[in-house]
Amino acid sequence: MQQEWIGIDVSKAELAVCVMNEQREVQQATFANGTKGFRSLANYLKKRVAVGSAVCMEATGSYGDALAAYLHERKYRVSVVNPLRIKHYAESQLRRNKTDRLDAEIIADFCRTQDVPQWTPPDPAWVELRALVRLLDDLIQMEVQERQRLQTTPSPTVQAHLQDHLRYLATQIEQVLAQIKQHIDQDPDLKHQQTLLNSIPGISDKTSSRLLAEIRDITAFETVGQLVAFAGLNPRQRQSGRYRGQVKISKMGNAALRAALFMPARCAKRHNPLVRDLVMRMEAQGYCPNAVTVAVMRKLLHYVFGVLKSGQPFDPHYLTKPALPS
Repeated sequence: MQQEWIGIDVSKAELAVCVMNEQREVQQATFANGTKGFRSLANYLKKRVAVGSAVCMEATGSYGDALAAYLHERKYRVSVVNPLRIKHYAESQLRRNKTDRLDAEIIADFCRTQDVPQWTPPDPAWVELRALVRLLDDLIQMEVQERQRLQTTPSPTVQAHLQDHLRYLATQIEQVLAQIKQHIDQDPDLKHQQTLLNSIPGISDKTSSRLLAEIRDITAFETVGQLVAFAGLNPRQRQSGRYRGQVKISKMGNAALRAALFMPARCAKRHNPLVRDLVMRMEAQGYCPNAVTVAVMRKLLHYVFGVLKSGQPFDPHYLTKPALPS
C-alpha cells in the first residue's frame, strides 16, 4: 500500500498542506487556521491518505497546538518539530526559496526521511497552568505600559482613566496569582515539582510557576544541553585576542522561559554565593555584564534540570560529597 507523509506549514491565518508519496510526488492545498479549516483539512486528508499517516508540523505554540490535538484525535501520527531542525534540513537540501507552500513540502520531506518522535497531548493541568501564567504575564506587561503612559500624558482626564485602569489591573493580577497558587496546590504532581524548584536558592513561587508552565515535561529532555537549547540560551560570542564582544544567545527557543530566568539570574549575580565564583571568574576575564547574566541563567537552568530529573530537592553540597564506598 502506498505510504504518504503530510507536511503542514502553520501560520496565524492559514495552513499550507503538502501530501507527499513514496515517489516524492506532491499534492498541495491551503486551509484557514481555525475550526472550519480543520474540518476542511480532515475531509481533504480522508480522500487522499490512510488513517494513521504521519503528519509533521513545526512547533509554533498556540498557532499549531489546536491543530495537533485535532489531528491526533483523528488517529493521525502527529509530530511537532523544532523549527531549527526543519531549517537545517532545508539548508542541507540546498533550498533557498521560502514560501508557505515550499515550507510545507520541505516539512513533508523531512517527515519522510527523518526519525521524528510522535506528539502526545499535554496534560490538561499543565495546559491550564500555562494559560494562567501567560495571562499573568500579559496583565503585568499591560500594567507597565499603562504606568508609562501615566507618566507622559499631560491630560488630567486621561490620567484619571489610566489610574482607574491600573487599579483594575492590580486587582486582576492579584486574582490570577491566587488562581495559579490554588491550581498548583490542588495538583499533586505540580505541587511536588514546585517544591523541588523552590528548593533552589532564588527561585520563588512566581518563578517556579513560570518555569513549570514553560518546561511542561522534563522527561522530554534527555540532557541538560537539550533544555538549554530549548530555552535558546546557547551562547554565541565574537572574540579576538583580548577583545570579548557581547554574548548573544541564539533566541531560537522559548522566549518565555528565558524571561522567567532573567530576573532571578540578575539577583543571583549579586546575592547567591553558589554562583559567586562563576561571576567573579567571568568578570575577571573581561566578560561583559550581559554575558555573565546569560551564564548565570544557564547555571540556574542546570539546577532546574537537576532537581526535576532526580526528583530530589536542591543540595548545594552535592558535588563536594565524598563518594559512597563500593
